[in-house]
Amino acid sequence: MAWYQISLAAVTILASLAIIGLIMLQESKAQGLSGAIAGGADNLLGKTKGRSFEDKLVKYTKYLCIFFFAITLGATVLFLFWNK
Repeated sequence: MAWYQISLAAVTILASLAIIGLIMLQESKAQGLSGAIAGGADNLLGKTKGRSFEDKLVKYTKYLCIFFFAITLGATVLFLFWNK
């Protein structure tokens, strides 16, 4: 294996472990139907949207998932066309 294959595999594994860790840190959002209707407006219209620890975890998880997808897609394209 080449050095770039090993490094991309290591970055992919580290990103996937970080995604798992961030998801495990998040609280469950299963509140039932009444909590979804009543509690959704508080989070949407609240002044602290995006400032709480939970909101930062959600934001970082989204960014890390986008990074993971880009690295995986890039590695796939690289391995398909570089080895020919």
